[in-house]
Amino acid sequence: VQLVESGGGLVQPGGSLRLSCAASGFTFRRAGMSWYRQAPGKVRELVAGIVSTGGSTNYADFVKGRFTISRDNAKNTVYLQMNSLKPEDTAVYYCKAYISSNDYWGQGTQVTVSS
Repeated sequence: VQLVESGGGLVQPGGSLRLSCAASGFTFRRAGMSWYRQAPGKVRELVAGIVSTGGSTNYADFVKGRFTISRDNAKNTVYLQMNSLKPEDTAVYYCKAYISSNDYWGQGTQVTVSS
């Protein structure tokens, strides 16, 4: 199983970023996928999740209306569109796959929101 995140970077408050997570080594279309984040000194927290078919999503309250999770099963990729970014969104963002009752993590991508 390999999960490779990309798309992070430095953005000003109010800006947007789109994160991508390219998956390989498993049957992507059968896996639930999620994005988590971890800020310095804080615990890792769920940001958003999407079921295998893409038919259902869930979001943490702190990103509702600003972030959108989606997936392309033909490309084995899950995305996180982040709009109206705030300084408190600064964190390392991780992609997670849920496969056969096990969790698999990517290496993370840094998102920094600062003026």
